Amino acid sequence: MLVRNFDVDAFREVNWTPRSYFYIFMSLLLMVVRTVAYMYRLRVLTDGQLSWRRCIDVIMLWEFASAVTPSIIGGSAIALFIIHREGISMGRTTAIVLITAFLDELFYILMVPTLFIIVGAESLFTSGGEYVLLNTRFGTQGVFVIGYVFILILTTIIIYGVFVNPRGTKWILLNIFRLPILRRWRYKAAETGDEIIITSREMRTKPAIFWLKAFAGTFFSWTARFWVVNMLIMAFVGYGDQLLIYGRQLVMWVILLISPTPGGSGVAEIAFSGFLGDFIPSGLTPAMGLMWRTISYYPYLFIGAIILPNWLKRVYASKPKPETTIKPPMKTA
Repeated sequence: MLVRNFDVDAFREVNWTPRSYFYIFMSLLLMVVRTVAYMYRLRVLTDGQLSWRRCIDVIMLWEFASAVTPSIIGGSAIALFIIHREGISMGRTTAIVLITAFLDELFYILMVPTLFIIVGAESLFTSGGEYVLLNTRFGTQGVFVIGYVFILILTTIIIYGVFVNPRGTKWILLNIFRLPILRRWRYKAAETGDEIIITSREMRTKPAIFWLKAFAGTFFSWTARFWVVNMLIMAFVGYGDQLLIYGRQLVMWVILLISPTPGGSGVAEIAFSGFLGDFIPSGLTPAMGLMWRTISYYPYLFIGAIILPNWLKRVYASKPKPETTIKPPMKTA
């Protein structure tokens, strides 16, 4: 869509100065910061069990999975497989993915009210635009409320499952795997439930510095991700209320979160024009949106496609780890 609406004349009229190239470079640097921060967080959550080299593979494949699956699904299910194949037990892998989701949602839960206070809620929403969800039309504020409530519910479930009642999580797993089609893997489900309980006990005893480090990685990764757009606007336009631009992106992210398309593709481009068009001269919005997606989305498709074959060869060529060995199903009388 952005390519079809690309205005070549408007793009040519941009006054390209050393400042423009500097901010484009900064946007690329922020993508590096985003990736390194994700790797650092993964190192923290695995207690250094994964090397930096393996963290690169995991993060790139995780981002690749997120880019090719609908945003509402995300890459978490595939991340379980990726991290487990790196030699992490399934229970610990499940806890890592859940805590990663918890930290991501916690960042959003904390930052949105903060920006509301600093910028003002009335400035963060656009007056136009309608979105269809479950055959019902919603304005931007309606979609935001739905998304924010969804995030709160998801965070509550994670807190309950990992920190409050992991035994209840095991009970749910065992009951799900009572189904005839899944019964043969019930032993593994019970084993995973036990590992979640053990990992939960371990996570609850982690010192405060552990959580500060993990949240620091989360904060820098998400901040760098959002501020890519700020840098591009500075490159193209040279001015703008940076906190308001940042806040608009937080609201826009909810639209992408519930998008049914892979990586929010299509919806992202429309939302970009709707939320950030106020800061961009007429005709430049498609060019800006295209550059934004080129820097923050498409590279993960190419890098992931390059890493995936070698990663599959590596993890399947290596000897099976003790925790990946599948035990036969329990015999019943």
